Amino acid sequence: MNTSSGWWIYGEGLHLYKDEISLEENIIYFLNEDSLELIELYMSVTEMEYFPLEVDIKFENKKDSLLVHDFDITYIQGCDEQ
Repeated sequence: MNTSSGWWIYGEGLHLYKDEISLEENIIYFLNEDSLELIELYMSVTEMEYFPLEVDIKFENKKDSLLVHDFDITYIQGCDEQ
């Protein structure tokens, strides 16, 4: 299993992951999550599509996509703790 830090981006029914080191984008599929609940989570946090969420993911590679086993949201722009 691989780990990575980067950005989860959702829009028009597609989940993308952009690696912070290579800046490579991949389609991602969440293996252990309900797809409707994921969309609801993303939209409740970002309040709009295409807003990147900083995440750490555990995944495996599959051809041109990543299969996400687990993820943690690590930072939300505009939500600095003080």
